[in-house]
Amino acid sequence: MKKVKVGIVGLGRLGIEHARNLAFKIPNAELIAVCSVVQDEVDKVQKEWGIPYGYTNYDEMIKNEELEAVAVLSPSPFHVKQIVSALDAGLHVFVDKPLGVTVEECKEAEKAVERNEDKVFMVGFMRRYDPSYAYAKKLIDEGRIGKPFLIKCTSCDPEHTIDGAIRFAATSGGLFIDMAVHDIDLARWYLGSEVDQIYAIGGSYVHEEFAKYGDGDNVCSLMKFKDNSMALFYAGRDAAHGYQVETEIVGTKGSLRIAAEPAKNMCKIFDNNGVVSECSQSFQERFSEAYVIEMQEFINCIVEGRKPDITVYDGTKNTEVAFAATKAFQENTVVHL
Repeated sequence: MKKVKVGIVGLGRLGIEHARNLAFKIPNAELIAVCSVVQDEVDKVQKEWGIPYGYTNYDEMIKNEELEAVAVLSPSPFHVKQIVSALDAGLHVFVDKPLGVTVEECKEAEKAVERNEDKVFMVGFMRRYDPSYAYAKKLIDEGRIGKPFLIKCTSCDPEHTIDGAIRFAATSGGLFIDMAVHDIDLARWYLGSEVDQIYAIGGSYVHEEFAKYGDGDNVCSLMKFKDNSMALFYAGRDAAHGYQVETEIVGTKGSLRIAAEPAKNMCKIFDNNGVVSECSQSFQERFSEAYVIEMQEFINCIVEGRKPDITVYDGTKNTEVAFAATKAFQENTVVHL
């Protein structure tokens, strides 16, 4: 079996998850290089996993002639520069969302992908690869609920992760680009149309620290699509019960609900608290399977010489919509695209 030799940059919460998947869960991939600005992170992974190459400089890593592909899991402001450098160095590239932190940056990534069209490029919107979300897409395509005209999305991080959210508030881009962008991607995917009008509201109801960055800890958006379909988004950072992602798609002949209850699993606890369903406590836990399937698809595309369904242009469009929602929120206005 041919194994694609991969390097990864970024060993934070999600980066280490992808690194672990590449090292141990994807049979036709071989993780041969890791990169982080934190030397201790590099040393730990190299020692414990037996990774041959370790770097604290990304530009040095992509000079490694053994590499065939890189996974970019660095902080968002570095994405486009690292995408362009890797593609122009002849490497296949996977990058987690967002594609870039401005629409102009995303256009730079588009140009790099276009001039390296022989390389596989993939943006990580993992919900498309979650079995439940993929099954919903299959049912929609089969006409099971008729024509979808409304999608309602909830995305909430748990309160116990708030310190990290506050720490990165200055560079996260805000709730719409940092979190609701996944729901924006799903809405475009399920409805098969593009956003036309956006209105958004919200505030810093629990943690005032976000306000100085023009962000909120809880925000909502209403969007009208070009085919007159609708989307409602709610994103929050302080759910008391845990991590919650819930989606409902309403069509002319029925509706679909995904994770109406953010249950950890099928087990229910019966005790002096009543009947209790435990909740997932992190995105890594909820979407662990999706992250493996997503990266497996990237590697399979390289081996099989094909391109993934999700494109650089999806990354640009999702970013454009997310920033338009941020503008609508900050300026209390309706934004037209």
